[in-house]
Amino acid sequence: MVPRRGRVFTYGTLDKFVFFTFQVAFAATAATIVSGAMAERTKFKSYVMYSAVISAVIYPVVVRWQWGGGWLFQGGVNGTPFHDFAGSSIVHMTGGCAALMGAKILGPRIGKYDAAGKPRGIPGHNIPFAILGCFILLVGWFGFNPGSYLAADGAVGLIAVNTALAGAAGAVVAMALTWIKGGKPDVSMTGNGLLAGLVAVTADCWAVDQLGAIVIGAVAGAIVVFAVSFFDRIRIDDPVGAISVHGVCGAFGTIAVGLFSTLDAEASGGVLKKGLFYGGGADQLIAQVVGVVSIAAFVLVTSGILFMAIKKTVGLRVSEHEELEGLDMHEHGAPGYTSEALVG
Repeated sequence: MVPRRGRVFTYGTLDKFVFFTFQVAFAATAATIVSGAMAERTKFKSYVMYSAVISAVIYPVVVRWQWGGGWLFQGGVNGTPFHDFAGSSIVHMTGGCAALMGAKILGPRIGKYDAAGKPRGIPGHNIPFAILGCFILLVGWFGFNPGSYLAADGAVGLIAVNTALAGAAGAVVAMALTWIKGGKPDVSMTGNGLLAGLVAVTADCWAVDQLGAIVIGAVAGAIVVFAVSFFDRIRIDDPVGAISVHGVCGAFGTIAVGLFSTLDAEASGGVLKKGLFYGGGADQLIAQVVGVVSIAAFVLVTSGILFMAIKKTVGLRVSEHEELEGLDMHEHGAPGYTSEALVG
């Protein structure tokens, strides 16, 4: 039961148009992650421009390094293939790193920080809709992860169960931490914990057992709570926590393959070694760290150049007046809600 993507990025007997459509979703995910971190103050034309460059230039390079049979797949620096089953780093961390550079260069929303530099909470518009979105993503992840096996046999069930366990563990731990810290279970952070667990296990879902999936998801649920606070403190304004969920937890999940993998070279068709916690030594862990650092460095540099170029030419940010009034009318010429039109 070795996935086709584990050998090399090929669609085997799948129709090429089916395969292409499936892969387009991965490219789109990497680009759209960025929009959450840059929400409420970005020009729409700039959004179109950076999304096009990330999808057509930055993301394909990262994909080629691993799923395209490139240098990470071939053994990186220590002869052990890097492993990212469905994209914790290739997709999610790529989007998270680009989001970090975009949010930094764009700057925080008006009113996010007080005169002393202390972050203020800006409540989300509609928490029930946000959680509904998280559940829709959860359902979609069962296409994202099991679908990445590119075949249909017994391994698909293992991948699906590991995906569900990690997401649930992330949600529970994030909820518990916010409950302990603030005295109330934070609903929005619980949603981010769910996504954090899903992101983290995306690299591992074929390689680990159920206990490993639960631990990976639980740790990701804790990481995201502290990561969101950290970026707030250093004045990186990320309205939805995209950098923390996708960037930080994507990196953690990818590295976790080197700790929790239960598959050896024979069982995996030569693409994996057992993790450090399962008696496999540090080879796989080193390969995972090299892959994460390489991808992060490439994306941070290239996306930083991209956002600076857009800022210096067409501009990244709307005017203060437009930001305070909202982007619906100013950027798209129509109100997002009927009440906006009535007030106007």
